[in-house]
Amino acid sequence: MIAPRYDYDVVAAAKNWRLNGISIQPAVPVEDIFAQNVFTLDLMQQRLSRSVFRSLLATIHEGRPLDPAIADSVALAMKEWALERGATHYAHWFQPLTGSTAEKHESFITPNAGGGAISEFSGKELIRGEPDASSFPSGGLRETFEARGYTAWDPTSPAFIMEHPNGATLCIPSVFASWTGDALDYKIPLLRSIEALNRQALRVLRLFGETRVTKVYATAGAEQEYFLIDEEFFFRRPDLFLCGRTLFGARPPRGQELQDHYFGSIPERVLSFMSDVEYQLYKLGVPVKTRHNEVAPGQYEIAPLYEHCNVSADHQQLIMQVLRNTARKYGMVCLLHEKPFAGLNGSGKHTNWSLATDTGVNLLDPGETPHENMLFLFFCAAVLKAVDAHQDLLRISIASAGNDFRLGGHEAPPAILSVFLGEQLTELFERLGKTPSRRRRRWDGLLGLGIPTLPALPRHGGDRNRTSPFAFTGNKFEFRAVGASQTIAFPLTILNTIVAWAIDEMATELEHWLERGAPLEEALRRVLQHAYQQHRRIVFNGDNYSPGWHREAQRRGLLCLSNAVDAITLLTAPKNRELFARYGVLNERELEARQHVLIEQYSKTCTIEAETAAWIARTMVLPAVVAYLREIGQAVQQLRSLRVPCQSLMRTLHELAQLSDELDHRLAALQEALQQMPNGSPLERATHVRDRVMASLDALRPVVDTLEQLVADQLWPLPSYREMLFVK
Repeated sequence: MIAPRYDYDVVAAAKNWRLNGISIQPAVPVEDIFAQNVFTLDLMQQRLSRSVFRSLLATIHEGRPLDPAIADSVALAMKEWALERGATHYAHWFQPLTGSTAEKHESFITPNAGGGAISEFSGKELIRGEPDASSFPSGGLRETFEARGYTAWDPTSPAFIMEHPNGATLCIPSVFASWTGDALDYKIPLLRSIEALNRQALRVLRLFGETRVTKVYATAGAEQEYFLIDEEFFFRRPDLFLCGRTLFGARPPRGQELQDHYFGSIPERVLSFMSDVEYQLYKLGVPVKTRHNEVAPGQYEIAPLYEHCNVSADHQQLIMQVLRNTARKYGMVCLLHEKPFAGLNGSGKHTNWSLATDTGVNLLDPGETPHENMLFLFFCAAVLKAVDAHQDLLRISIASAGNDFRLGGHEAPPAILSVFLGEQLTELFERLGKTPSRRRRRWDGLLGLGIPTLPALPRHGGDRNRTSPFAFTGNKFEFRAVGASQTIAFPLTILNTIVAWAIDEMATELEHWLERGAPLEEALRRVLQHAYQQHRRIVFNGDNYSPGWHREAQRRGLLCLSNAVDAITLLTAPKNRELFARYGVLNERELEARQHVLIEQYSKTCTIEAETAAWIARTMVLPAVVAYLREIGQAVQQLRSLRVPCQSLMRTLHELAQLSDELDHRLAALQEALQQMPNGSPLERATHVRDRVMASLDALRPVVDTLEQLVADQLWPLPSYREMLFVK
């Protein structure tokens, strides 16, 4: 009998987190620490001269060009503040096309003539950095022999200090461009799209007679879902630490069937982790508001309040970074993959989006009388028009190998884009252009609960729809299809650009009617009626999970792009080239580069998964099966020698042998698919990966999962779902 091999200890995983030297954060009021590590406007006003501060403020709030003459003054104030906060280095913090952040740390220290050193930080160093542009994904914009790239300070997003146990670093939010001037990051197109949207929204406000507003901001707040598992299990799972998701794993007897995890009591270990995360984020000025258990066991959520969308995009990157780093302090690992566990809910990043003026007005707030709020109806109709006309771009903005596993399941919206408006708004749009009815259905009022001691609850004007990919939720739209691991900068760039286009088209039509002498209200009704009738097919208030909706969507002519490859190939379609060029968001080179990067990321991600699966199956699963076959075979022989009949062991032996042969067969098919990878274009490789490699990987998994349920637990080399999901 072979001695059992048990490389991990479930009991230790459950209790040893208390031994990790966790420092308890002091219980201090949030307002005392909020933005403590941020170079805020208040700090700028205190540390800069009045003229320098006013000049910088004009750049931040009014979009005026940055005056290079003030750079040295700002750099000096920023350096002195950072040194006071314990910083020893500074870094341009930027978002290359990897989807994560990048930084190169430079010391403040400069040797002096006397053999000592002084702290220096000039305006030139603040404004520009020079990382190697050829070492990041560029889609062909930069080659190895064309290495020059620039990072440039983005003054619209505040500098901040990242602390670590042995010091701190001043991080300067920046953009990343090539020597040729092409955008190599997600930030430059986002900033361009914000300005395009601002121009078109101001144009409409002027038509409405609104002259006080000088700036319209796109605002965003993204709800981050994530899983936590004990690091004891994580490092015993090569698929998790190489791919971010489990490639194998039998479904446990208990998953989320009891629906008892969602909003349940948060485990002490997890709550300690959450409190630590929030403490760090508060110091970084990230306005996190909500924390709770999500639907699947081991799944949680953190959500911030709204901010200007470029700052929100930066803060989302910080949230992911702090979640990952802090989990290790508590002996856990944070998983941000869209589908780390098969058979359970995946993780998204529901991105809430709206429009706000610098006078404090939310342009997507219907108010108490939405049927009379024509400004709201105009911008709401523009969103409908944008989503319908550019379904492909919104789908592309959330296309990835990881999100392919999540979209379409009964946990996330399908890959078909539609908009949930709710019955009230839908009825209002349907009535546009028709004779008003004397009797209007009342949607407000109080919701009585039938118990005198309980307060009557205000009833919202419409219900919610958790199955919709793009839902109106009271005063904003919620883009629910965004993946948990991705930057929100790209979806926001797409959303801002297509809404700018829709506003532009509708404003032109409105101007046309006004020039013909139509009163403003009549012209508005005509424009709104035309926009809604032209794009009403995108509105769907029913169950997006229903098979009937897929048939109905096809009848309506909506796109159904079920996988990332089919979606990404549409990015450079003529209408999309024209759109991005029209608003100066992406030129043709930049657009083609992003398509190239997205396709390559899909291929590389899936190839890594397939090679990892083959390695695990060959070197971990198969030896475990052989060991158990040997044990069962020896037991059968011993029983036969004792003339003890036992049919169950023979059946198990035969089943194991058959599954072992099937494992070998399907493993060979996977390895053949990998070996036959074409040397052609990125699209050819991605298509092969999708159709051959991933199909072979999908065929391999059921065999391994069946074997996990047969092989003795003490011999199985991988931590199981029941251990990873429930040990906290």
